[in-house]
Amino acid sequence: MSAGAARFVRAVDSLSTACAVLAAAFLAAAMLIVVYMVVWRATGHSTYWEIELATYLIVACVLIGSPYCLKTKGHIGVDLVSHLLSPRKRRVLERVLAILGFIVCIYLAWEGLDLTLHALRSGETSGSSWDPPRWPFFALMPLGLGLTALQYVAEMLRPAPAAEEPAIAISGQGA
Repeated sequence: MSAGAARFVRAVDSLSTACAVLAAAFLAAAMLIVVYMVVWRATGHSTYWEIELATYLIVACVLIGSPYCLKTKGHIGVDLVSHLLSPRKRRVLERVLAILGFIVCIYLAWEGLDLTLHALRSGETSGSSWDPPRWPFFALMPLGLGLTALQYVAEMLRPAPAAEEPAIAISGQGA
């Protein structure tokens, strides 16, 4: 891997880690808001913004945390076929799947950007009693999926791991 590609991969990995920290903060904030809401309602008060904001924060957690999940191989994957392949063919399959993931993320980010701009221009709001504008919520889609697309590029540039040592079968029977 060239020095420029290595710098790019490190920068994207660092950005993905920062996204994970932000996603964790969003999740903690959502949890605190729900706890506040439960206590506030238990004391006889009504609530109107808490559940909506907590929902937005949880969605933000998923979308902003997605690049880190990809970086750490936390996404769900079916490895039934890949274990049957040689390491070289497995790497080719991983790159093909990364290209497909990149294309899907770019498409959804583009559609999310269109949705965000439409909501911004039209002044669309949620329609709830809190009634916040929808565009910041929609903006999470192009942001999170755009960053995930960047992480896919980093994964394609990342060098293949060293060949794994063959596993030694141990029967547990003292063989």
